[in-house]
Amino acid sequence: MKRVVAKFSSHQEAEQADREYYRSLTPQQRLDILLELIESSRKEDDAASERFERVYRIVKLAPR
Repeated sequence: MKRVVAKFSSHQEAEQADREYYRSLTPQQRLDILLELIESSRKEDDAASERFERVYRIVKLAPR
């Protein structure tokens, strides 16, 4: 990822520039950024962060 520094005169102007930047990216580039952020947030020795699992339970309700 290429890092760029920009200076804006307002928060609104900065947010607009962010939106325009991400709109200009391809879906693959957006996915690459997401995966890079996930990888950088992981701790090397943290076993829990090595997997992203969705936990759910199906509960059967009694008929009324």
